[in-house]
Amino acid sequence: MPRLTTSVSSERLSPRELGAWRGLLSAHAALIRDLDAELEAAHGLPLSSYEVLVHLENAPRQRMRMRDLAEAALLSRSGLTRLIDRLSRDGLVGRCCCDSDARGSFAVLTEAGRERLQEARATHLEGVRRGFVEHFSEEELDQLAGFWKRLGPGAADVAPGVRAQ
Repeated sequence: MPRLTTSVSSERLSPRELGAWRGLLSAHAALIRDLDAELEAAHGLPLSSYEVLVHLENAPRQRMRMRDLAEAALLSRSGLTRLIDRLSRDGLVGRCCCDSDARGSFAVLTEAGRERLQEARATHLEGVRRGFVEHFSEEELDQLAGFWKRLGPGAADVAPGVRAQ
């Protein structure tokens, strides 16, 4: 059962708390760095681009409103706009206007984007398994998913029908 804190404390983190926090940050940074380098070297596709292509692949009609895609990919709107501009120049995504809202636009996965995503998927999955999954038992993975859910609703949810990344 998680410890509930009712007041804000200005006390420093305990060694246990600091170790857990820094461990999370360090592990995340190392995993992201390694996945990004592997995808870039093998497919010329940074991890952020891969993630955007995955979200588009899983979206209805393989398209998403830009603001929804930014939120799903954990990017700022301006950061996503720059990324979509690059992906568009590479022919991996297209853009289309929203008929119901002239201010809104959609990012749309292209056939070339689907192909590049398919090529990169094995590299990504191998990296995730090697860098993360293989370090834990099935029970520990279930526990981790439960821990992430405590930190944010939906953090560890997998929607029905969502394909593996």
